Amino acid sequence: MLKDQDLFGQEIQKDVLLRDKFIEPPFSILDTKTGTWQNRKRQWKNLGIKSEVGRADEMTFKGNMKAIDSYRVKEGKKASSVEQGTSIFDPALCEILYRWFCPAGGSIFDPFAGGSVRGIVANYLGFRYTGVDIRPEQIESNYKQAKEIIPDKVPLWIVGDSAEQTDILRKQNFTTDFVFSCPPYADLEVYSDLSGDISNMKYEDFLRAYRAIIYQSCQLLRPGCFACFVVGEVRDKKGNYYGFVPDTIKAFQDAGLHFYNEAILLNPVASASMRADKQFSAGQKLVKIHQNVLVFKKDER
Repeated sequence: MLKDQDLFGQEIQKDVLLRDKFIEPPFSILDTKTGTWQNRKRQWKNLGIKSEVGRADEMTFKGNMKAIDSYRVKEGKKASSVEQGTSIFDPALCEILYRWFCPAGGSIFDPFAGGSVRGIVANYLGFRYTGVDIRPEQIESNYKQAKEIIPDKVPLWIVGDSAEQTDILRKQNFTTDFVFSCPPYADLEVYSDLSGDISNMKYEDFLRAYRAIIYQSCQLLRPGCFACFVVGEVRDKKGNYYGFVPDTIKAFQDAGLHFYNEAILLNPVASASMRADKQFSAGQKLVKIHQNVLVFKKDER
């Protein structure tokens, strides 16, 4: 009979072997708080990636002030970009999802490109990234960073409305091996007042445009390949959830893809502990410290 310490040792060894093969164990919980995750994230950041550049600080709370119980930075103290509310995509998550769901050397299409992270990580690893973003200043910033970090492997970023650009790409017979993005969470972050920027729309209008972009992006996806969106729930002005996660799942299913995997991305607690008392005491609202990683698959022909 195995002793308890033998069983514990075996579990540790299995976990090490899974990390050796898959970077992180392919479980439905992805814990960004672990030392191995944070070390990988630190290594990526050391390349000089600055995803927040090209966006204004404190964007998270500009769109729906009444729906978000935010805390204020004390006067005279400057917080990090994360604490200020400008979201930064995790490069370690990019690495994992690219390795898991995109063939080696494959192409990646991102209809909501935003900052530089997803493009730089993709091309650094030998993939071929094409992203669309409506804001010229963001694309300019992305190109500047990419030329400094990977001058021989610069990703392709396209300035424009994703609805229009996906249609143009389809007519050019563009295809991709992996659709991957982190879309605007409705009006949680308002990126611009440009026409066509879905982050400044009412939810009904946002959802209509969002579904169209998902549908068109899925038309670019090759048979048998995967799509993945990293999303989270958003509250309306009354404090109720829109149902953005199920709306995203339904949009992909209506585009002809199958709901294939879901993982919970656990984020560091960070400022959540500062907001929890006020937020829960005021309205019994739980503080979110996770996002949903939704994976879809297109049928083989």
